[in-house]
Amino acid sequence: MARQCDVCGKGAQMGNSVAIRGKKKYLGGVGTKITGITRRKFKPNLQRVHVSTANGTHKSINACTQCIRSGRVTKVVRAAPFQIPKEAAKAK
Repeated sequence: MARQCDVCGKGAQMGNSVAIRGKKKYLGGVGTKITGITRRKFKPNLQRVHVSTANGTHKSINACTQCIRSGRVTKVVRAAPFQIPKEAAKAK
């Protein structure tokens, strides 16, 4: 199984790693030169998160951080949110 997002399907992509030497011209040098180009892999930032599915069950999936931040997945609420007691609310 490939390491990819279970929500959007984002996976690893290939690219170039460019090695550069030299001092830039505006800094007083003779300019930068590319001294090597090698292939590299760009990996997605995957997180293992517990999510609530549509039918109410809980499941653990691999989701990229963009899916988590955008709200495409709903995380499991482990503890109930804080509630103000009704007696304290009436006292005000």
